Amino acid sequence: MESQLLSLSAERQELVCSLIGLAVKLGLIGLTGVSLFQLAGAYQQRMESQGEISAVLEIENAKLVKARERFDDLFMVEGEQRLIREQSQWIAPNRLRVIWQSKRPFPTVDSPASGSGNQGARP
Repeated sequence: MESQLLSLSAERQELVCSLIGLAVKLGLIGLTGVSLFQLAGAYQQRMESQGEISAVLEIENAKLVKARERFDDLFMVEGEQRLIREQSQWIAPNRLRVIWQSKRPFPTVDSPASGSGNQGARP
């Protein structure tokens, strides 16, 4: 009888240990599933952010290309005249455009201005 009790007790202990092991494994599987779900949400959020940043980068690159082309156009032959023609609509009709052209270099700290001569003015 004692041997049956011992074998029954051993079987019971083995069953309890198996149930504990099963519970631990199920807990780890559940924890892994929840972690993967959260990781997928974070990945999706980062991909959306990356898409928004890429769209903004494309817009800014397009602006940069346009600004570079504009800059290059202004420094081509007759770029100054093109700029003046483009800017002419910005002046009110009852205003006079004055363009200052310096015949002498501007005075610096090392070379003081000589006299108070007129800077060439051309309307």
